Amino acid sequence: MTRTFGQALLGLIAATALLATAHTASAQIRLNPAYGDEAQLGPGKARGAVVWSHGRSVETEDSNAPTPLYMKALRDAGWDVFRLDRMRVSDTLPNSSRALAGYAEELKGRGYQRVVLSGQSFGAFISLMAAGQTDRIDAVIGTAPAAFGNFSEAYDSWRDNATQLWPILRGVRSARVMLFFFHGDDFDPGGRGEPSRTILASRGLDNIVVDQPALLTGHGAANTGMFVRRFGACIVRFAEAPPVANDPSCDEAWGRTPSAELMQAAATGPRSGGSEPASGGARPFLGTWYGAYINGREVALSVDKVDGDAVYADYVLGPGMEPDQTIERARRKGRIENDELVFDEKGRNTLRYHIRSDGRLSATWLERSGKGRLETTLRRVN
Repeated sequence: MTRTFGQALLGLIAATALLATAHTASAQIRLNPAYGDEAQLGPGKARGAVVWSHGRSVETEDSNAPTPLYMKALRDAGWDVFRLDRMRVSDTLPNSSRALAGYAEELKGRGYQRVVLSGQSFGAFISLMAAGQTDRIDAVIGTAPAAFGNFSEAYDSWRDNATQLWPILRGVRSARVMLFFFHGDDFDPGGRGEPSRTILASRGLDNIVVDQPALLTGHGAANTGMFVRRFGACIVRFAEAPPVANDPSCDEAWGRTPSAELMQAAATGPRSGGSEPASGGARPFLGTWYGAYINGREVALSVDKVDGDAVYADYVLGPGMEPDQTIERARRKGRIENDELVFDEKGRNTLRYHIRSDGRLSATWLERSGKGRLETTLRRVN
């Protein structure tokens, strides 16, 4: 059949449009170094390459979201860390998973010994899907996988975060899989832990499924300092090799037992003499209390002196996730107000505590500017 000039022209226009669309999509789904080119070791020196994929928001570009703290654990262990940055206009499950699989093959082709994919929410879904499209992926680490909305805004499709996850897990070719599901995640229909383990085990795939770990709540729990403290070492081990029977516990004990450094600081703080017998309201607070904030810092409160209406305590904050966040200690003067112990001296952050029914201490830290707030639970250690 002979094509007319008009048909040929229309065909050329269609092909050009298709090529332009493909080019636009590829330009909007890019692989970038997470910590800059200068942090990259290269295929010959790095332990491997890990690609983190962000979530997807309806209203904002998640490509602007910060790389989660736990990726620094991989960087510090000698991995080259990348991000798959995607603009919303082309960020669909098929588009992005296909691009990610292609980048994984490219990284293996460049000589990286291991290629691991890690992703949050929508990023977890596309990471698992990419592992169903190529054998060049060694492991997938998915946190709070979701791609079909949350309970409050997408009730009709919300359950698909479970039902659509199962066939994706069944499609993973050869990668080992690590998954994290969090309590209080509005995108999680619940009950995804055990079916995930069953599916992955039936495929003969090495896996670790962490289902609703204590004290880590909400869709963004994997972005916190506490998540790094608790699971960073386990994630690095899983990226390196399949789990074996004598591996340490995946859930580290950090935040459950006070560090020696913190308790020493709490015990050696300044004291004011002349302690009087504690009044009825202050008496239950006396002693040393311990806990940890979600940002990955231990905290101790040592209430040691009552002088009339004034209550004195040492407040000790453990080292943070950054090198410049060293241990901090402050002497605080507070009072009992409506069964609550309050420290709100002028120009300082506010601390509020009350005794729970189980005997523990509910603790709230409020930044003096009013912008920051942290809450945790402290237990008595002496």
